[in-house]
Amino acid sequence: MERRTFLKSAGLLALSQLLIGCEPDKQTTLFVKLLKDSIPPQVVDGFGKALQKKGHLSVTPVSQLGELFEQLRVNHKNQTKPPQNKGWSFQLPFAQSDDNSVPDLVTLGDYWLKTAIEQKLIQPIEVEKLKQWSNLPKSWQELVTRDDQGLLDAKGKVWGAPYRWGSTIIVYRRDKFQQRGLKPPQDWADLWRSELKGRISLINQPREVIGLTLKKLGKSYNTEKLQEVPDLEKELRALNQQVKFYSFDRYIEPLIMGDTWVAVGWSSDIIPVMPRYPQFSAIIPQSGTAMWADLWVRPTGSGKLDLASQWIDYCWQPEIVNKIAVLNKASSPITTKIDPDDIPSSLRKLLILNPESIAKNEFLRPISQEANKEYQDLFNKVKGELGIGNW
Repeated sequence: MERRTFLKSAGLLALSQLLIGCEPDKQTTLFVKLLKDSIPPQVVDGFGKALQKKGHLSVTPVSQLGELFEQLRVNHKNQTKPPQNKGWSFQLPFAQSDDNSVPDLVTLGDYWLKTAIEQKLIQPIEVEKLKQWSNLPKSWQELVTRDDQGLLDAKGKVWGAPYRWGSTIIVYRRDKFQQRGLKPPQDWADLWRSELKGRISLINQPREVIGLTLKKLGKSYNTEKLQEVPDLEKELRALNQQVKFYSFDRYIEPLIMGDTWVAVGWSSDIIPVMPRYPQFSAIIPQSGTAMWADLWVRPTGSGKLDLASQWIDYCWQPEIVNKIAVLNKASSPITTKIDPDDIPSSLRKLLILNPESIAKNEFLRPISQEANKEYQDLFNKVKGELGIGNW
């Protein structure tokens, strides 16, 4: 899913191939593939300068998290291919492409972490080489500490380094509510209000839609055995009657056109467009919401451990954390004090959260295959009853 737009042409060129050093053929190169707009160009440039003569940096921005995951699979497949004997041949050094090399670090969403571990697409991170690891809150350390099947395990290995996070939020057309004298939404339960029937666009994702319904019922996003939750299917059907569109990546468009008044989506999609639409307001539901995280992972077969560790530590430094928050409007797992005046007033409640608010939120943790199927089957059953369109 494309969650972000990245750079203007000059900045994109700088990030696509940022080479630091006067003798690159004698230096170590750190190859990083990152999600577009997840790291400001100023931050990348600062790390390149800090390397000085230790090495140089090559950064490739990629548009979608799904594409980055697929590249991990391709890299792993290429590494496990048996060598082919095609006879004598040669290749000019300058004809080699970085596209065929294994990057040293890649952005991966926490949603893909379990599958990446299971399929052996990534290797563990040696936390003893990370100076800032101890500053990472325990809940974030637990998120990336897993067994070889990708399940949470306090005695497992560390498979990723979270560097930013966001959440599932409600965005609404303030003008539509003001014109009709309606109270704006504050929590998930507001989505069931009668005046919003046919005025909502939702993420086309079972864990998110069923999860917010569970949250309304006072349950966890990570509840298994859905059949044991009283009134869940009834509440889900009632919510389905409120929805005009489901979409994985275009739920904001009906809101822009006025076809819907409320949308539920990811903060990384919504926050960047809000300055262009002053009639938009967004809130984190009072009862808590789902969280996502972008992580640095080490692909299987990658090297440059020292430089990779330096990059991860760099992204966790307080001054860099603040730059990411101010320039890219994203929160970091490393707690720092951000000057509220550096954040637009319309975004402060989304980016500067108190510990009590964060404590109500949950990551979509890995669940069993049986539970995943139950989520998918229930979602398809209820959504299919009314034949609501997908964008």
